[in-house]
Amino acid sequence: MEGLCCRDAAPGAATNCRSATKELSGLPKRANSDGAPASSLKFPKSAKILRTADYRTVYDQGFRVSNPLFAAFCLARESAIGPRLGVTTPRALGGAVIRNRLKRRIREAFRLHRFEVDARWDIVINPRKAAIGAPFPDIEQALMKVISKCGH
Repeated sequence: MEGLCCRDAAPGAATNCRSATKELSGLPKRANSDGAPASSLKFPKSAKILRTADYRTVYDQGFRVSNPLFAAFCLARESAIGPRLGVTTPRALGGAVIRNRLKRRIREAFRLHRFEVDARWDIVINPRKAAIGAPFPDIEQALMKVISKCGH
């Protein structure tokens, strides 16, 4: 049984496979180029706009920045705890898989450039249909233009 693959095992035995459980894989934790642990690469919850009231405030009191891939709303907060991002994707863009993939790509572009944004800004992104098929560098570039217009 030494070379037995999980697929070759009995139908109920697949849960005994190491890959099918939630155990650690034994791989070392990833570190960024500075040697910092992988936790510094994450997109923290404090960098997300979560409450409906916060979205409404940005829409009502902020200003709009448009480009071909998305419309963005920017608002400067009084407290400077760090820049925050909110992404809203209407159902008109497509199914849940498409909308969630788009949100992940926009959040990743923001995560990569989060430290270039002044700490007091809230930014809400409303993607357009053109963003669905856009390559990641284009999304990143469009977000950088929004960040430059919001102010540093």
